[in-house]
Amino acid sequence: MKNLQKIVIPVSLGVLGVLFFNSCSVGIPKGAKAVAHFNSEKYLGIWYEIARFDYKFEKNMNNVTATYSFNPNGSIRVDNKGYNYVKNKWKESIGEARFVKDETEARLKVSFFKPIWAGYNVIDIDEDYQYALVAGNSLKYLWILSRTTDIPESIKQRFLEKARKIGYNTDQLIWVEHNK
Repeated sequence: MKNLQKIVIPVSLGVLGVLFFNSCSVGIPKGAKAVAHFNSEKYLGIWYEIARFDYKFEKNMNNVTATYSFNPNGSIRVDNKGYNYVKNKWKESIGEARFVKDETEARLKVSFFKPIWAGYNVIDIDEDYQYALVAGNSLKYLWILSRTTDIPESIKQRFLEKARKIGYNTDQLIWVEHNK
């Protein structure tokens, strides 16, 4: 029995460790590339969520926004808000984002529940920082963001085409409603 415990306990701890570190993935989907020459100061401010996949943490949400600002330690404060139209109440989540490597590469990791981090990769952005395509760490996570509640059709098609080329099933996107 003691020999079995000597094997089972370390193996169990190892499996738990692997599961934990896999939940902290800050990767980028194969075929996706983060924006180079990224300007984090221009990215700060409010963004409206235009489209997303149906994630558990955003289920039944409309009027979704993300507001980014610098924290005193240089990391980025992430303030996500949305209206749950089933529960008839607003929901807010405050998190933190940090650059994975260099601040000029739009590869970040974000956490709303430390020590768990997830990938946040800006893979396309217009030159005026008005519209952004953001990928998570896998093909399960994708967002289309805009500085306003609308997005030009040309930008929408550009983002959808890029996402499809990477392997995203864009037919499953939820187009977020915003009450004006």
